[in-house]
Order: sequence, then C-alpha cells, then structure tokens
Amino acid sequence: MSQLNQLFKDLMVLELASVLAGPSVGQFFAELGAEVVKVENPTTKGDVTRSWRIQGENKVDNSAYFSCINWGKKSIAIDISKPEGLNILYSLVEKADIVITSYKPGDDVKFGVDYKSLKLHNSKIIYGQITGYGSDVDKVGYDAIIQAEAGFMMINGEPDSEPLKMPVALIDILAGHQLKEAILLSYIKMLQTGEGSKVEVSLIDAGIASLANQASNFLKVGNEPKKQGSAHPNIAPYGETYVTADDRRIMLAVGNNKQFKALCEVLNLPSNPQYSENSGRVENRKSLNSLLTTEIGKYNAQELIDLLNIRKVPVGLVNGVSDAIDAYAKDLGLFKGGKLEGIRTYVEKGSKPSHIPPPPKYGEHTTEILENTLGISAADIAKMAKNGILDL
Repeated sequence: MSQLNQLFKDLMVLELASVLAGPSVGQFFAELGAEVVKVENPTTKGDVTRSWRIQGENKVDNSAYFSCINWGKKSIAIDISKPEGLNILYSLVEKADIVITSYKPGDDVKFGVDYKSLKLHNSKIIYGQITGYGSDVDKVGYDAIIQAEAGFMMINGEPDSEPLKMPVALIDILAGHQLKEAILLSYIKMLQTGEGSKVEVSLIDAGIASLANQASNFLKVGNEPKKQGSAHPNIAPYGETYVTADDRRIMLAVGNNKQFKALCEVLNLPSNPQYSENSGRVENRKSLNSLLTTEIGKYNAQELIDLLNIRKVPVGLVNGVSDAIDAYAKDLGLFKGGKLEGIRTYVEKGSKPSHIPPPPKYGEHTTEILENTLGISAADIAKMAKNGILDL
C-alpha cells in the first residue's frame, strides 16, 4: 500500500466551500490523511448539496450528491456572521494550515474571511479560493453556465442536436484539480520559506484551459470546433461507436497507422490507400465508418474485443455507470459498513485510504471540535447554541 495516504496526517484544512469544486479539494486532503473541518452555515443548514436529492432518495441519510465529495471530513455548524462565531473560526485558523473557500466575490470580505483578514491570525496560512470568473468579477459562477460560456456545449452532441451540457459537472472537477495543484505548490513554498500564500482558480479559466486540442484547432487553423458526436476531429476512427452482432456497442480509438492496419487484419479488410494515413481516414470518415459498421456487426462484442486486445488495438465496451463501477471501482472505492458507497478523488495505484469515515452529518462534530480542539467548555457551547451561534 502506498505511503502517501497518510502524507498529510498532521495537516488541518478548513473548508469554507460548498457544492463540488472546493469540497473536492477538501476530500483530496482527507484521503491523504489530513483533518478536514467543513465549516457549515446554520442559517442554510449547511452545504446546499445536502438538499440536492434525486427523486425517491432517502431523506434520512446524507444526499447522494453531498456524499460524492465529502468523505473523511468533520462538520462544524457555526454562524460566522455573528462576532462570537467568527472568533471561533479565527481560533481554528490559528491552528490550521490550509483554508478552502468558494464565496461570491465580496462576501469573503463582508464576513471577515478573506485572505488579508485570516492572515492576521496565521501568517503561514495557505488560502485557496474558487471563484466563477475571478474575485474582481461580481458574478456567480455555476458549472452549467461555464460549460455554455466556455464553448463546451457547442462541441458536445450530435451534429443535428441542440448544444448539450455534459452530465457531470466537469468544469467544477477540473477547477478543483487546478486548485489542488496551486495549493500543493504553495505548501512547498511555505515549507521552504515559512510564508503563506493566497491562490485563486476561476471556473471560467479552468474551462478555457481545458479546451485542449479543440482550442488549438481554432487558434492554429481557424477551424471553429463543431458538434460531431463522439468522433474526434483530428483522428479516425477515434471515438466512433459500433453495434456488434449481439447488440452491444463498442468504441474504437485508433491513434496511429499501425493500430489501423491491425484493425483491418482482424476484420479481414483489404488495404485501401484512402485509409492508409490518418489524414485520409479523417477526410473519408463517412465511408470508413460505413465499412466498419458492416464488418464489426458480424462479430459478438467480447469476441471482437479479445481479438483486438491481442493486437493492441484500443477498444472498449460502451458501459453504463453501473457496469463501469462493477468492472473498475473496486480499487477506488470508499466503503461504509462494508458497502461500496463512494469513489476516491485521489487515484494513485496502491493507495487505499481505509481510514476515511463516511460523509458527516450536518454539524456532527461541532461539540467535539469546540471541546477538543479549542478547549471550549460544555457550558459555553450550550450557551452559544442557545444564542444561535452554533448548531449542535
């Protein structure tokens, strides 16, 4: 087992973030052994995703959405809009190493939790901030809107379909990965210099930076990327799917001429100069797909996959989510009572964070943290709870 899964066992992370991007960073540090304290708002009863439930979902347990990205954390419910609550937060900041925030621009200053304010209580604090468009733009950022504005929806879908949002909040996830990198670099800097840092990642920047070849296709060639299903604009056959004789759907991802030659040999297709080079295959994609559709339809899926795997031709079944989890999630699983209920965010091979508890109930650890970490008496905790500063 990897030694990295306890790398941050002496680290305290305060999570003043909600929804997906910021909390994904918190779970990453929890998976690597850090104590992650999720600070939740009593006036809203915590992270909004606690209320995001699919139809028919059990309302007794944490919501599935909240559970996807909040493993290994402790939840404390304090009202930081009140001086006593803010002072509790400041006391936690004094003991913390990292703070993760996702406030609307200006709200961090309004509530006294901006980097400048927190640095007064801990000069070494690393402050990681997620925004929609940058801290100087007064606009709320949500993944779906960023997918629209960053161009993703206009390249997602079939040619004749309406623009489509991806069914996972991928921009949030990408921004979370970017913020992890920024925080880790800042942590290295802090270890070298003893100085804290503020780092900020916006959803729009993360989206634009992730357009990859679609952006360079436009920048270098002037080609406006368009919807073309799952087909790759630069490679063929790559991303196309085909139905087999047993009514399964497979995908090919042929990235070079050697792989294409092997594909033709497996399918007993004669050599054709139109398809010998990738440029020709892209140019003649329609006729090539017609040919492959006919020939692949003669094979059962697993039979053909086995033959292509032997020849190192990239191929795979088009799985549903349940099939994918059954096939591949065993080593990535987070378990509650022996049941697979979550998927890790940190996927280095050999790392299995078995120490991680399930996502916390709202305010579950308020008393524990106030008593054990800050040394506040039970009487004072009860008094603050009565005055609405805490939610126990």
